[in-house]
Amino acid sequence: MQQIAVVILNWNGAEYLKKFLPTLIQYSHQAEIIVADNGSTDNSVYFLQSEFPQVRLIILDRNYGFCEGYNRALEQVKAKYYVLLNSDVQVTEGWLQPMYALLESNETIAACQPKILCYSEPSKFEYAGAGGGFID
Repeated sequence: MQQIAVVILNWNGAEYLKKFLPTLIQYSHQAEIIVADNGSTDNSVYFLQSEFPQVRLIILDRNYGFCEGYNRALEQVKAKYYVLLNSDVQVTEGWLQPMYALLESNETIAACQPKILCYSEPSKFEYAGAGGGFID
């Protein structure tokens, strides 16, 4: 079983994958990277198969929306830790290690997230789509 699985739920996001997937691969060598395609009608599946064959591809038969899409994808992934990552996120070197170390150091911690900076204004935190509550 893989320790860390980074799972991206994709729907018509070929352009985001083209832009952000190379950096994710470069800085996530300790994780399995998985893209779950949620019924895309763009060239996402072909793009992934031809340009990133090292990325595991899960093809869902239609768009199940965000929650059900992730649930269906995660049923097919076995890992100790799951990172649910949007396709439009640029990661940086060492982004996974602090979270992994934290989770390994304290079994009472069930969830964590890295600081997410705004792509267009990197000196500010990104807040769009924030979950609210304790995780923020």
